[in-house]
Amino acid sequence: MDMQAVPNDLMQWLTEGPVGEFCFTILASMVPVVELRGGIPFGVALGLPVWAAYLAAIIGNILPVPFILVYIRQIFRWLRKHMPALNRIVDKLEKKAHLKGRKVTKYKYLGLLLFVAIPLPGTGAWTGALAAAFLDMPVRKALPSIFAGILVAGIAISILTSGVASLI
Repeated sequence: MDMQAVPNDLMQWLTEGPVGEFCFTILASMVPVVELRGGIPFGVALGLPVWAAYLAAIIGNILPVPFILVYIRQIFRWLRKHMPALNRIVDKLEKKAHLKGRKVTKYKYLGLLLFVAIPLPGTGAWTGALAAAFLDMPVRKALPSIFAGILVAGIAISILTSGVASLI
């Protein structure tokens, strides 16, 4: 078996059919910074209809959130103990979570929803989940707020993507 053919076949599958394009959009939307704000236009650029790109991006964006909410503090502790070279990165992420958390604190779960929903750099599900974890928000309350924020952001990005796509 030619090992070079496997990545090429996978990339072809991910980019040349609706199921692969849907899966690729899910994967892209799981990436921090990209999230659904990049996932929806990415899926549409691959050839998905806006509604399918929206659905795939929602799935991809919400998948990491429960893990962030539950495990991020343990992961950061483990990194500090076993990989001290990454302390600066962990410090930076914790500082970002605390700074963003201040914006959320005043309005609690509504604030978290709005923070995630606003499609601007530095906001989104990853940062919202980090902030919620460091604010000790219960998962059962933070998760629905983050999910609702993702849905709202997805609608806004879908409308923007549809408008831009119709101009092209």
